[in-house]
Amino acid sequence: MNTSLDPRSATGVRVPTHWYNVIADLAGYVPQDRKPAQQLGKRGLRPQLPLSIYRQSVSDRPYIEIPTEIRAEYERWRPTPLVRARRLERLLGTPAKIYYKYEGASPSGSHKLNSAIPQAYYYKKAGVRELVTGTGAGQWGTALAMATHAYDLECTVYMVRCSYEQKPQRRTLMELNGARVLPSPSVTTEAGRSLLADDPDCAGSLSVASSEAHEYANEGDGVRYSAGSGDNHVLLHQTVIGQEALAQLAALGEHPDTVVAALGAGSNFAGLAMPFYKDSLETGRRTRLVAVEPKSCPKLTRGVYTWDHHDALGNTPMSKMYTLGHTFIPSPIHAGGLRYHGAAPAISWMYHEGIVDAVAYGQNEVFEAGVTFARAEQVIPAPESAHAIRHVIDRAVRARETGTAETILFNLSGHGLMDLGSYEKYLGGLLEDDSAAEAEVEQALGKLHRAAIA
Repeated sequence: MNTSLDPRSATGVRVPTHWYNVIADLAGYVPQDRKPAQQLGKRGLRPQLPLSIYRQSVSDRPYIEIPTEIRAEYERWRPTPLVRARRLERLLGTPAKIYYKYEGASPSGSHKLNSAIPQAYYYKKAGVRELVTGTGAGQWGTALAMATHAYDLECTVYMVRCSYEQKPQRRTLMELNGARVLPSPSVTTEAGRSLLADDPDCAGSLSVASSEAHEYANEGDGVRYSAGSGDNHVLLHQTVIGQEALAQLAALGEHPDTVVAALGAGSNFAGLAMPFYKDSLETGRRTRLVAVEPKSCPKLTRGVYTWDHHDALGNTPMSKMYTLGHTFIPSPIHAGGLRYHGAAPAISWMYHEGIVDAVAYGQNEVFEAGVTFARAEQVIPAPESAHAIRHVIDRAVRARETGTAETILFNLSGHGLMDLGSYEKYLGGLLEDDSAAEAEVEQALGKLHRAAIA
């Protein structure tokens, strides 16, 4: 059987009392935005963040206290388990030790609730009555639906159309928690209607869903937009993951050589990796921080480090990030949470400075790794997490071949029980490959370079 550390045992591991703010330790990085190129609607683009969250996003304090009410909510499922993947180690015949932090233990089935709860809490205190958002695979939308329901807020979710069709159960779960869920692009906004006029079969993207959500929030009274991934305050909220993992590993007398997590815009990667970056600064222990992305949307490994918008129509302020361009719509892969055109500005800066590493994989090799893990560990990973597993397996095999002992930690950021249709396609040999993605990425990069020259 697997051996796992009971997070509520005598080890003393508890829910963190503070979030870790990596911005405080990034010498030379200054959070900043440029104004949007155009204004949104008759009102112009109005601020979406309540002052409490805005202060978190620009703070230079290394730690920000978690309110007692939020910690009480976290304690319903946190700390999440830290598990030694012994069966996978035996299957691979590797001397490497493999651990994973299992965020699928949350009520929403993923790490996203770590930020949805504090956002609903702060927006409620600010007098907001409804939150609107865009979601890729639906994990963020599910978490926000649960959080808003808990705080008696209304919730509207624009769900990327290809995921809306691929994952109907995720949509049902959001609706079960009182959310209104719309496929994006939709006919309910000018942004959606304009995109559908150009391409009636548009698969959508998270940047498109964000454009629609921003438009909806901008025109409604008492409505605000809620972000689920790349913003500084979201990265901040997720650091409970890595802080717990540090304490749990220390209780076992362990420390990872390599920390691995998938990257869409950056919330689950930052949540696990950033506290280990802090640890390396304080102790001098070298820990590799590896972000894993899909070949169909390789913003770090192939993108351009430049100023870009966060939404498809260019209505939001620009940030400096690794990007494939805000108009880029990736192939409709089944890891919908990774189909975002840009990486979080803070993570982009860290990658640019060589603090963070990145690799990319194709869809079928990712699902192969997901199946291998599921059969060995009897836990079905979300396709997003299977990207991290792919790299973990590759590192473990390399350790076997070189005879190198390595301790690897990865974030299993969500379970795959809502993704069985995708696994069914893979097992039946029907899962789409990434053959068209290369041309799409090249076209996007060419467009970015031409814009830079202009």
